[in-house]
Amino acid sequence: MTKYHAEHTWVRTEGDFAWVGITVHAQETLGDIVFVELPAAGTSFAQGTVLGVVESVKAAADVHMPASGTVLQVNEELRADPSLANTDPEGAGWFCKVQLSELSEIEGLMDASAYAGFAG
Repeated sequence: MTKYHAEHTWVRTEGDFAWVGITVHAQETLGDIVFVELPAAGTSFAQGTVLGVVESVKAAADVHMPASGTVLQVNEELRADPSLANTDPEGAGWFCKVQLSELSEIEGLMDASAYAGFAG
């Protein structure tokens, strides 16, 4: 199940694990992404806090954690090739895998149709 945070990040859950990344809308707004700053494995983040940075030829933007959790793994392929955040932001361009700590937060996030209306 994929849910969306108002800060234009997504979280795809599988039990109490999840993958996190930026949305198609975010990457379209940013343009060509040239650098990503990924969090360190083992770092815990509260929902809505900054977990990393994405830089494009136009701007830099913070990446916010859609749900509280601890980073288990980062996407080293994305670090090596930041353009994955443009070509497949909700697939191969994922930022990190996390162990969720507050599963109830997922229920408060938007589903795909609500996010589409929100993002315009």
